Amino acid sequence: MKFRYAMVCSSNQNRSMEAHFLLKREGFDVCSYGTGAHVKLPGPSLREPNVYDFGTPYKQMFEELRRKDSELYKRNGILPMLKRNAGVKSAPQRWQENASDGTFDVVFTFEEKVFDMVIEDLHNREHVLMKPVLVINLEVKDNHEEAAVGARLTLDLCQELEVTDSWEDNIDNILSTFERQNRRKLVYSISFY
Repeated sequence: MKFRYAMVCSSNQNRSMEAHFLLKREGFDVCSYGTGAHVKLPGPSLREPNVYDFGTPYKQMFEELRRKDSELYKRNGILPMLKRNAGVKSAPQRWQENASDGTFDVVFTFEEKVFDMVIEDLHNREHVLMKPVLVINLEVKDNHEEAAVGARLTLDLCQELEVTDSWEDNIDNILSTFERQNRRKLVYSISFY
């Protein structure tokens, strides 16, 4: 694969990790991140989320939630999700703290506010390399079913990008074809490292 990819959602749990899992399995050079202040997972009610710091190991979250209410967190898919995540990497990472991970060629976000945060962060960084980075937002609802669909669509788009000689020259055509075929609206921007 010729490009390096980043998958970004709010908590680096569901949408970004489903895409990370699938792309990694297909041999892509991929990392994933969240942009939120904390990692939030559903709790027993909407007003009682489980909140963790970025960097808290997925295995630790799994064990804590299994002890709290194994049936609830199995039923709502949180325990299987955390198990999958632990098989991909050790802990959720925050986008705004990823500078030491190097540069990416393409960044996918799965929510407009996350897209805006990534663009803002990239614009605030020092642009010393003047290396372009393509940032694409594919809107995906934050549930397990939609995350799986979003990951497959992301894989399709990454495969299209991989076969083009120059994404800079062909991006409009690639994205408009994707939008037409999948009936999904994409937003993109180009920033620099």
